Formats: sequence, structure tokens, C-alpha cells
Amino acid sequence: MQHFFIHPITRFFFMLMVLGALIYTALGSTGFKERISNVVFEQYMKAKPREASGQLIFVDIDDVSLTKIGQWPWPRDKITQMITNINKAGAAVIIFDGVLAEPDRTSPENVARLLDDNHPAKQALMGMPQNDNALAEAIEDTGKFVAGFTRGSNQQPPILKKRILVKKDVQQFITANKDFDAGYFETSAQFLPVLQNASAGNGSFMASAESDSVIRRTGLIFHNGNQIFPSLVLEGLRLYERDGKEVIKISASDNYSNIKIAEPLTAHIGRYEIPMSADGKMWVYFRHFSDDENLPAHAFIGNEILPDLSGKIVFIASSAEGLMDLRATPLGMQPGVRIHMNALEQILQHKYLIRPLTANDLELGAAMAISVIIILLSFFFNPLWLSGIVVLASGGGFWLSWHLFVTRGALFDPVTPTIIVALVFIVASILSYLKSEYERRQVRDAFGLYISPDFMEELAADPDKLRLGGEIRELSVLFSDIRSFTSISEGLSPEELIQLMNDFLTPMSDLVMQNRGTIDKYMGDAMMAFWNAPLDDARHARNACNAALGMQAALDPINETVAKRAQERGKAPILLKAGIGINTGPCAVGNMGSKQRFAYSALGDAVNLASRLEGQTKNYGVNILIGENTYNAVTDFACLEMDLIQVKGKQEAVRIFALIGDESINADTAFMALKSEHDAMINAYQSGDFKAAKAHAKTCAKIQCFDLDMVYDVYTKRCDAMIKNPPKDWDGVYVATSK
Repeated sequence: MQHFFIHPITRFFFMLMVLGALIYTALGSTGFKERISNVVFEQYMKAKPREASGQLIFVDIDDVSLTKIGQWPWPRDKITQMITNINKAGAAVIIFDGVLAEPDRTSPENVARLLDDNHPAKQALMGMPQNDNALAEAIEDTGKFVAGFTRGSNQQPPILKKRILVKKDVQQFITANKDFDAGYFETSAQFLPVLQNASAGNGSFMASAESDSVIRRTGLIFHNGNQIFPSLVLEGLRLYERDGKEVIKISASDNYSNIKIAEPLTAHIGRYEIPMSADGKMWVYFRHFSDDENLPAHAFIGNEILPDLSGKIVFIASSAEGLMDLRATPLGMQPGVRIHMNALEQILQHKYLIRPLTANDLELGAAMAISVIIILLSFFFNPLWLSGIVVLASGGGFWLSWHLFVTRGALFDPVTPTIIVALVFIVASILSYLKSEYERRQVRDAFGLYISPDFMEELAADPDKLRLGGEIRELSVLFSDIRSFTSISEGLSPEELIQLMNDFLTPMSDLVMQNRGTIDKYMGDAMMAFWNAPLDDARHARNACNAALGMQAALDPINETVAKRAQERGKAPILLKAGIGINTGPCAVGNMGSKQRFAYSALGDAVNLASRLEGQTKNYGVNILIGENTYNAVTDFACLEMDLIQVKGKQEAVRIFALIGDESINADTAFMALKSEHDAMINAYQSGDFKAAKAHAKTCAKIQCFDLDMVYDVYTKRCDAMIKNPPKDWDGVYVATSK
């Protein structure tokens, strides 16, 4: 599974599929995105509520009023008194959020019909004014009363007090749409005709909730298939604007892509231009109303002292639970009249909420664009950096959404795009993690047994440091070999030989890894290792030399163990000696082999020379030989120049050095004395003064204490041969005839 997602193209298309699935879910019929958006917009309204205008009053037929006046509907004389007093108190417009559809049963003529024809009071009652007519007179006297209607069973259409002006094509668009999202009605419940005729306005108070039963938008226009009718809100605004001298006009918006309009329809009433959606609705910018904006209805019945309502728009409705007019809004359960009050007040304040038709496209388009960027960047940056980009992009989206809400009333949802981007980021991070784990496992499988644990962790933490496939880089290469291994192996059983090799190679390998080296291969009794690959190591030559010195020191406890085992078996101990060659230079390093089998290895002249140096250790009787490049990196180590030699297989001569010890040995007085005499020997020998070189060699042999007898014996014999047969054109180069 991990390997499947390692391929970049596979990862890319898989993440695109995830993004597509998220977009499909957001656009699907589940309402997932709509629910999230609604929650966001509600929180915005709570965080920045619309300010009060002080222009609206709610005359509430509340529970206290019902207790004092009686069960609703009240007798018409009580309602007449209430409306008359509201008018006297100075109300600019009176809007009745309800329906008086039935004649008053307490009206005198209706009471008279219940009496016998011979009853003495019947004629008197029949001669008294009718309550409905009295109410109609009171309504007409105000000149600013708005009656209401809603869905019901009345086959007759409501009375349209003032015709709405609308172009023919717009009229056809509206009235031909019977799915006008609750804006269409066939029959209605309405005021009695006498009351409608007396009213200055007549509007619908129909309200429809969203799929979650919450009312967030309210209809401003309605139709019955033939005619367009206004809402209570529009009728109230018409009467408020220039005392009802204006008319309502409906038009198609010229440029509803503009964020200030952003809706296809516009209602015009005097100085007010109200944006509407294609279904005739407007987003309501809700706010909480304070107690001083509520007045009980009983305050206007039977009271001589009236509240001051000068210039106020008065809504008459009920908050009593028993009258069943409580509606779910973004601010909780509220009387239905609050929907109309909020809508009218925000129009007066020119505070519209706009949800552009392109909002979904813009939101999901932004989510797709940022997600694609995240997908692409996931191939180059680790999840920590990507998380910063996600946070910045999401924060920018929230800021922009809030800024547009505050400055323009625009409703843009930043949460859905953020969720989509976050989920894409999570998927990208998981795939990056799987890829990293796969690469780490590959690295561990390839190098876990060949480099140190610390070095391994560094490489596993950043597999990109391992550039597979081959490269040229400077390496320090080490070859080690057990001397006289053939003779040793002949006297051992297979089990004993394997045990001996394990005893030797285990500590040797540990020393390589402890010094940040990479074990290339084991070749019987020999081992090859290199430094500065696969990870960079600025001290590779030094670490290689430290490993070689450690190997020589490790032979002592190994030989003690070998001697102890030999003694237990009654055999003579075969002690191990190792020759080590180290050289530094450019090498080709990488995965080498075939498709079926390959290994991480190094090739090049520097590798070959290291191998030749290991072979030359037995010719000079030293344990460690290093090349000139290696020596130049460890000049503070105890080193002695051995020769200017042309090894087998090379045309150019190279300077080789014996590595005697580390910095502490280099500072030892005995070594410094030897080095001075030894350097004099080498200089005399290479300049052709063989007698002087021989004399220095004998002196070195006497003062040395580093087991270098064979070195000076070799030079003594060479000088004797050169003195006897002086060479022609001497250049100081010794040509090796064996590896």
C-alpha cells in the first residue's frame, strides 16, 4: 500500500480524486455545505449585530393583555379602541401582522340574530352600529393602516391597494414560476372586505423556513399566477415613504454581479432599492429587540395616558405562546412579527445582507485552487511548512469573509473551503508520511547493517540526503585484510574459521560505524568501507584514520580471546594481524549492479589506490598506509612518509605515509625525534644520497619504538643496492612490482 502511493503521479491523481470527492460532497443534495454556511452567517450576525434605529415599536398582544382583555380574537370595539389610540399616539404607520377574517360575533347585529324575533332588545341591537364597520372607520381614519393576508381557503384574491409596477417580461418570469419558493399561493386568509377596503395597505405576512426549519430569509413579493402582491414589509415601507405617495416597482437588476446588488431582482420604493433573489426573498439581518421597543396592547385600551409613538412604525402582533406565532430564527425562537420588523428596519437603514449567486462557485473555486497548490507543494515541502500555508490561507479566507460582511453585508462562507483544504492537507500529509516511512525503511534495509545507528537516524530522518543512482564525490576509502589468512585458514575447521572471522569482523565493523563510515562489502577476510557517503561528512579522512587506529587497537583483545580458545583446545594460538590502506579522492558512488540485485558501492582510482596501499603494508612492515590526500587532512596525526611509489596498475607515482597514531602520539617526544631522523632519511633517499639515507635508516632503527624494524631494514637494503648499482636518471620513485 505504501509503495503504491510513492509514485508521484499516483499520489497526485489520488489527491485530485480526494479533492473531487470533497467538492462533490459540498455540492451534493445532503445540504452539508448549506448547513455550515448558515451557522457561519448566524455567528456573524451575533458577533456584529445590527444597531437599533429607534423607528419601530411592537404592540404586543401578550399574555398579560390576554388576561386583562380576554381571549383572542377580541371584540372589534376593543381592537378599534387600540388602533384609534395607536393613531392618536402619533404612529406613522400601523402594520397588523395577523388576519381578521371572520365577522365579529359580539357585534350587536350578530347578537340580535341569536334572539327571538319578539325579543324586545332585538330591534335595538339591530339598529346599533356594527363593530366591523366601526373598526373599518377607525382603520380608514388612520390613513396608514396595513392589513395582512396569508395562505388560507378564501378563493378570492386579496385586495391590491396599489398596483405594483413591473415590466412585462419580469412579470411573466415571476408569475409563471409556481415553484416560487413559498411565494406562490392559490387561496388565502385575509381581512374582511370591509376592513381591506378601509386599509391604506394590504400585504402578505407569509413566511417560509429553510430545510432546517429556521427562517433566515423573508419573502417581499408573492403571486397567485396572475398578479403580484406585496409583503407587509413593502406595504409598510410604501406608506412610510412620502405618506404613501410612492409606488412599488419591481425590476431586473442591471448588474447583479456587483457585490452591492448581487441579486437578480430589485424592489424600488422612493429612495429605497431593495435587492431580492429570483424567488422574491431578502436575507434578514436579525437583531435582538430591547424591552423598551415592546408595548403591551392593553396599554392602548381603556387608558387615557398613551405612550408617545410619534413617527414610529407600529407592528401589532402577539408573542403569546398560545397564539402559536413563535418562529425559529438565527437568534432563537422569536415572535413571527420580529422577522418583518427586522426586515423593514434593515431596509430603512440600507443594511442588506447579500449572498451572491456566484458565492458557491467562488468559495469552492478558492478551495480547489488552494488545495491544488497544497497538493503540488506536498511534493517539495514537509507537512510542517504546508500546515503554515494552510493556516495562512484559511486565516486569509476568514478575514476576507468577515471584512466583506462588515463593509458590504456580503455573505461568504470561509468554513467549507477551510474544511476542504484541511482535509486535502491531511491526505497529503498522510501520503507524505507513508512516502517518508517507505523511504526510511528502504534506507534502513539498505544501510542499517553498514552504518552507525546515529548516522542511520540522520539518514532516515532525511532520505533526500541519499541521492541514489550514482554521483561523483570525494570519499575516504578503507581496505583492511588479515595477513597470511590462507595459512591461518588451513589449520582451522570450518566452524573455527567462521568463529575467527566473526571475532575479527564484528569489532572492525563496529569501529567503522562508530566513526560515521559506511561498510561497502566483506570479501572473505577483507573489508571495504568508505566515508562521506551517503551522507556528507566534512571530517571523513579524519574519521577513517580514527577507525583504522581503533581497528589496530581492537586486535589486542581479539588476539587474547583467540589465544584463550587455542589454549582450551590444546593448540598453538594463531594471532591476527591486519593491514589497512586508506586513500582519499573522487569516486563514483551509488547503487550499482543489475535490476535483479544491486548494492550501494563506490568505484574509481581512489578506491583502487586504497586497495593497493593495503597490499603494500606487508612490504613495509607497517599496519596502516594512507595516501597523500588523506595525510593532508590529518597532518596533526603521527604519520611518517614511507615512499614515493608507483603502485601496480598506475602510471603516476604517489606519496604514501604510515599512520602511527593520533594527535597524542604526534606530540610525543620519542615520535618527534624519530620523525626528524626519518624525514632526513626519506629526503636523502629521494634526492639520491643513498649513503646518507642508509646512515639515517640505521639511526632510525636504533631510536624507534613503534615496531618499524622492517621499514628501516627495507631502506638499508635498498640503499646498499643503489650504492652498488647507482640508478640512472633517479627520480626517487620506487616501482612496486606486486600488489
